[in-house]
Amino acid sequence: MRLHPITKRRWARFRGMRRAWWAFWVLVAGYGVSLFSEWIANDRPLFVRMGGKCYWPVVKFYPEDAFNGSGRMTRPDWRALERDGVFEGAVVVWPVLRWGPLESVPAGSIELPKVKTVVAVPEEHAAYAEIDGEGRIVRVGGEAERFGLARGGVVDEAALPEGVREGLAARRADKAAGAVEGTVEGGRTVALSPYEPRGAAPSRVRVTWREAPVAGGTLKAVVEDVENPAWPEGFPVPGTPGWTHRESREEVRFPMRPVKGHPLGLDSSGRDVAARMLYALRTSLSFGLLLVVATMGLGTLAGAVQGYCAGAVDLVGQRVIEIWESLPFLYVLILLGSVYGQGFGLLLGVYALFNWVGISHYMRAEFLRLRKQPFVEAAQGLGLSGPKIVFRHILPNALVPLVTFFPFQLVGAIGSMAALDYLGFGLPPPSPSWGELLAQAQEFPWAWWLALYPALALFAVMLAGVFVGEGLRAAYDPRPVSRWE
Repeated sequence: MRLHPITKRRWARFRGMRRAWWAFWVLVAGYGVSLFSEWIANDRPLFVRMGGKCYWPVVKFYPEDAFNGSGRMTRPDWRALERDGVFEGAVVVWPVLRWGPLESVPAGSIELPKVKTVVAVPEEHAAYAEIDGEGRIVRVGGEAERFGLARGGVVDEAALPEGVREGLAARRADKAAGAVEGTVEGGRTVALSPYEPRGAAPSRVRVTWREAPVAGGTLKAVVEDVENPAWPEGFPVPGTPGWTHRESREEVRFPMRPVKGHPLGLDSSGRDVAARMLYALRTSLSFGLLLVVATMGLGTLAGAVQGYCAGAVDLVGQRVIEIWESLPFLYVLILLGSVYGQGFGLLLGVYALFNWVGISHYMRAEFLRLRKQPFVEAAQGLGLSGPKIVFRHILPNALVPLVTFFPFQLVGAIGSMAALDYLGFGLPPPSPSWGELLAQAQEFPWAWWLALYPALALFAVMLAGVFVGEGLRAAYDPRPVSRWE
């Protein structure tokens, strides 16, 4: 196949736009890697050589009996076979990530750092005593013994701060008084709460004693979970007077943060996020490519018929398209999904039936413009049939809208699929999907990895698609070249 000189110049202009060119290869490389997802992330070995025989479990099914002679013709538990020593002496090649997108990771297989978090809270001691008019203690509460308070004892009011003594006198006289606090010997504080007149002097007044906590506030340290860990300098070890300690250890719970063997963490069902991200990339790009090809094919066919035939065919076609556009896409998808069940094919088919309208308008305009060109009239004069004129002569000259809109349509399809999966109307669970991971992130707001990695992947793919689209649009735009000339 030989390229037209104009096409070669356009391709050269596109390659000259480094941002678009590199974005194109990022998309190609990402999709190419995702096509080999089973060879990168899987719970099955890639290759096994055992007993002089070679096995390829990643591409072919082998029963369990083929490896341990158990007589079971079911799918092998590869991890159990390895654990039981069946592969001892055999050559086994595992994928980089030994977890599949649908496999739940056992909690016992996750290795957590052997550390503990210790929080040291300074202790605050307090006690109160209700004293009568002569200073005798009628009632005590709190840590009374620590402050030397006992029922039947006497409070030496002369040792109290002047403000506290004045507050006691005001309360015994049934006069209004505000809260008051003072310091006594030893750094302890004595306080009285606010008082409002009651019509009669109270028989006893409550006085509160407090001992200020150790300076420094609450401290936190992460140390090894051993009997005698190495404490940070200045941290009060357990048993230090004036401090209360609380210890906590991390437990395995799903969703689980990134840990050893699971670099992107685990989702709410214990499935490896990295494996699901990789498979979701293949699903998203495959869906986008198939959808764009289908919608552009339908849109080109509809636009070609309207633009080439024109007249009554064009008028009727436009009215039919307007009626078709008024149908609610989401309602139709929900209805068909409830009847036939959610699936990749149903989602692709329904979306393609509603997504072709936009490109049909551009193709209709192109065919209306080209149908009166001299080369079309010459072909008609030679007696060529309508389909041959449309697909062999007009269509090759009307590809600019298809080429320039292809990346943008791809980006829109990927975004739409993620949105439908996020809403629960896309692929059926447990299919790996970026939108499904984002929906889990909404359910578990503290699981930052469920929101960060799918969002970054979606952003990167869509940004690369936009860069490619801008590059193609600039490469096919003749105005900069004409101005330069």
